[in-house]
Amino acid sequence: MPDPADFSLKRAADRATAVLTGDWTAIALGPSGRGLAEAMQGARDVELDLTGVDQIDTAGAYAVLRAAGGDIAPGRIRARDETLRLLELVGNALKVERAPPPRKPPSFEQFTIRVGKAVTEMAADAWDTVIFAGHLLAVSWLSLIHPKRIRWAACVALAERAGLDAIPIVATTSFFIGAVVGLLGANMLRQFGAEVFSVELIGIAVLREFNIIITAVLLAGRSASAFAAEIGSMKMNQEIDAMKVMGVDPFEALVFPRFFALLVTMPLLTFVATLAGLFGGMVVTWSVLGLGPAFFLQRIIDNVGGTHFLVGLSKAPVMAVVIAGIGCRQGLEVGNDVESLGRRVTAAVVHAIFAIIVIDAIFALIYMKADI
Repeated sequence: MPDPADFSLKRAADRATAVLTGDWTAIALGPSGRGLAEAMQGARDVELDLTGVDQIDTAGAYAVLRAAGGDIAPGRIRARDETLRLLELVGNALKVERAPPPRKPPSFEQFTIRVGKAVTEMAADAWDTVIFAGHLLAVSWLSLIHPKRIRWAACVALAERAGLDAIPIVATTSFFIGAVVGLLGANMLRQFGAEVFSVELIGIAVLREFNIIITAVLLAGRSASAFAAEIGSMKMNQEIDAMKVMGVDPFEALVFPRFFALLVTMPLLTFVATLAGLFGGMVVTWSVLGLGPAFFLQRIIDNVGGTHFLVGLSKAPVMAVVIAGIGCRQGLEVGNDVESLGRRVTAAVVHAIFAIIVIDAIFALIYMKADI
């Protein structure tokens, strides 16, 4: 069994001496290292006598150096030659050259640096987006020329998961949106005695805007995040690198099926959202204004027509391409850590919703200029 480390502080007329005994090793050190440091903290010019130490390792040497404040001058420490060499070795390892603190630039300079970095990142992101879009267009063109290259099983499975499984949430949300629009329209138009025009308000709002907006936003939070998480986890596990090694294009195996699935299911979900929104508005007008379903549908057919529905439906393919593209691109940008995966999934949802709002505004301006 090793002898526990111990020390005693002997005071002479001119200076004090700390005499160390026992084994100053990691196993036998115990509280002696801390006690030695506390004992030597208040005393000045304390010598260290290590001649009585049986064994010492790097842990014991570190404790002695910490107590001595890193001062291992030959006149201060008495020990065997091998002990002095160990102390010198540990002391050299602890000497880390501290670089001067970096100069903190002025506030205006910091602002310009941040602006420059943001502009550079935006330019790099735009360039990566162009590369992604070009690769996706090339794969899509090759798939159209050679349909046998399309992975139909993956496309059907993704269409079911991203489209059919989203019907309940899309229908429920659109139903309540249509009901809210009908209720607000009825309350506001009642002041002018024009409650009957709430039917046209519901029809135009649901057929032209709310059906595609609600569907796109729900798919942005549901499908874009799922695409980014799925592809990102494969990127983290180096499955995409393995696919490249085997000669499989990740765009053809992963991106195109998701792109195709949303492109097919988005118009279907928009149609479902339209029916649910009109049904919600009809329930409100029937219960609040006493306008029956036959009257409601007749006014929709006569005064609203199918133009507004076609306007809303024309946005569906563009929204599908943008949502699928953003989700897949963010997934391919995931690094090798979980934090990167979380950032990219969040970015996929935020970017998709932002793109939906911008695209809808662009469509509104185009149709307004075209008087449609």
